[in-house]
Amino acid sequence: MFVNSCNVVVLISGNGSNLQALIDQSENRGYRVAGVVCNDPAAFGLQRAAKAGVPAVIVEHRDFPDRETFDHALLEAIDAFAPDLIALAGFMRILGPAFVQEQAGRILNIHPSLLPKYTGMHTHRRVLEAGEREHGVSIHFVNEELDGGPIVARSRIAVREEDDEESLTGRVHRLEHDLYPRVTGWFAAGRLRLRDDGVYLDGNRLPATGIEEATPPGI
Repeated sequence: MFVNSCNVVVLISGNGSNLQALIDQSENRGYRVAGVVCNDPAAFGLQRAAKAGVPAVIVEHRDFPDRETFDHALLEAIDAFAPDLIALAGFMRILGPAFVQEQAGRILNIHPSLLPKYTGMHTHRRVLEAGEREHGVSIHFVNEELDGGPIVARSRIAVREEDDEESLTGRVHRLEHDLYPRVTGWFAAGRLRLRDDGVYLDGNRLPATGIEEATPPGI
């Protein structure tokens, strides 16, 4: 049984609601949130970390002349927590190729769409404008392509006629808070791994769109 044997470092830039979900479910999922690294000193997520007793480090990107030197400082801050897994949770900086390659197979990201659709920003608004009938969340391993790494899992909801951007955002957040700690637990237990030929869960290679996880009741 893997209880708190996996150190997770969470990277944030803002509110930190997924950080909170990862902290709240860490004991039950068998990992430990060892530290938080943030690029914005005003991020509310830093208050969440402090309240939970999780150490946090600020590496402000504006203090560095280019992405390479920022990435180097970022990696130094992360490595100080001896991570087994790096979890991006609303981290609004693109990591450079050298960083991603060095950490391949141990960086997860959560994205508010059913990847490969709607990479990038403002996904809820774009889904509504396109008249989509479904929306959701995806978790993927990070590679050099924006929101393009190998997909681990997705969870979906129906878009309701009465949905606006605010209501849809709120419902997707509830999906995120359910799915991210669950997938992190898979990694902590040694069940989830990225290999050269794809993503494996319990020794089985997943399809390109990852595993489809059931939508929790009431969302």
